[in-house]
Amino acid sequence: MKINHHPLTISHQRGDIATPLLVITATFIVAIYAMLFLISLQLDFSHRQVASEESLHIAEAGINYYRWHLAHDPENYTGETGTHTYTDPQGSTTGQYELEVTPPQQGSSIVTIRSTGQTTQYPGVTRTIEAQYGRPSFANFVFLNNGSIWYGEGLTIHGNVHSNNGIRMDGINTGIVSSSQDEYRCGSETGCHPPQWRPGVWGSGPGGDLGLWQFPVNPIDFDAVSFDFAQMKTSAQTEGLYLPESGSFGYHIIFNANGTFNVLKVLNKDYIEGYSSPGEGLGQDGQGGCRRRYQLITNETSIGTYNVSNNPIIFIEDHAWVEGTVNGRVTVVTAGFPVTSRAMNIWIPNNIVYADYNSNHALGLIAQNDIYIARDVPNDFHVDGAIMAQGGRIIRHGYWSGCGGPTNALRNSLVINGALISYNKSYWNFNTDSDPEPESGFLTRTINYNSDFLYNPPPYFPVSGVYQFISWKEE
Repeated sequence: MKINHHPLTISHQRGDIATPLLVITATFIVAIYAMLFLISLQLDFSHRQVASEESLHIAEAGINYYRWHLAHDPENYTGETGTHTYTDPQGSTTGQYELEVTPPQQGSSIVTIRSTGQTTQYPGVTRTIEAQYGRPSFANFVFLNNGSIWYGEGLTIHGNVHSNNGIRMDGINTGIVSSSQDEYRCGSETGCHPPQWRPGVWGSGPGGDLGLWQFPVNPIDFDAVSFDFAQMKTSAQTEGLYLPESGSFGYHIIFNANGTFNVLKVLNKDYIEGYSSPGEGLGQDGQGGCRRRYQLITNETSIGTYNVSNNPIIFIEDHAWVEGTVNGRVTVVTAGFPVTSRAMNIWIPNNIVYADYNSNHALGLIAQNDIYIARDVPNDFHVDGAIMAQGGRIIRHGYWSGCGGPTNALRNSLVINGALISYNKSYWNFNTDSDPEPESGFLTRTINYNSDFLYNPPPYFPVSGVYQFISWKEE
């Protein structure tokens, strides 16, 4: 048998193990780098989230800083704007904020503060917030009085009421009634015979049981307004309409629904006898009693027609009669100089209403002394606006047999939408103790507060107090 022997052959296949190993290693390295990248992204995202929250806190710090600035320099809207560094409680600089300030619009008290915050580590991560602050106007009450006042039965008041003295509230109030007195000496002006001590707010109205009577509270400074008359005059000369002493009896302002107003000079006037309470006001009028009230215009001449939009403030250095339909935002001021010895009044002989009620219209009436409601007003009498008698009162004189006669003495209704502000007691109804129905005045009286007046009063209307927070939003 022949046996063939074949040589043993061994083949060498290089890389059979190395290739999978390289693939596995590469995959592992890619996975590691991917994980590290994801971890890095997550850390960066977390850090940016922290930086975003810190930026928001820094922006808020900017708002708080400028609020502090306004508290110390309330009329300076350009100082301290721009970029400011921010330091943490340990004194380290950790970021910055940029302040932009929009000053109040013409006649408003609202300041808009825009603050953008960022951290030093992540300057690209910013947060911006916008806040509004405003100083409350004198028209932040539906009734504001410096003296004692009596709100009788049949009167409904929607809004807050304040007096620096005492208040007798026999009417219905839906807002807060506050007095600066813990108790006061009640006299005939609030129905006490003989005089006696009474709480700061008292009466038969239901507001006390509802917790709506508050006393004592801080007083309102009426005297501060007198210092604004000079500024109002300057504003009218540069930005509105200034009417000097007429050399006659004053001016007649008639507002028109098309956004204009007519100015007429009063050449002659006549009187109706009317009664006022003694002991309040200046000169003979302060003595009270039945006197001649020169309220009827018998002759006048036109001065011109003007646009409300171009004349947001009308300053009259004389007496004035005001009526009509107001289309726009405007304030009428009557005052003479020196303010300590002059006493300019405003007569309202007819309705004063807004063209509509979409918040685009506002009227302010400010008299240095008194504001009078004429005898021959419409049977349903309506006034829209913030009305202020800085040194006097807002009244309708009493008319009856023996004093002006009963003609038009008693009217059906009085509606005022806005605010009433007076230094002395304001009143318009007269009746005897035995008959609660008025002999002269209005059968029903409804006073509604216009909440827009708190921080957005009529142009150039006086403001008081410190800036208060209104709104906050993030952009």
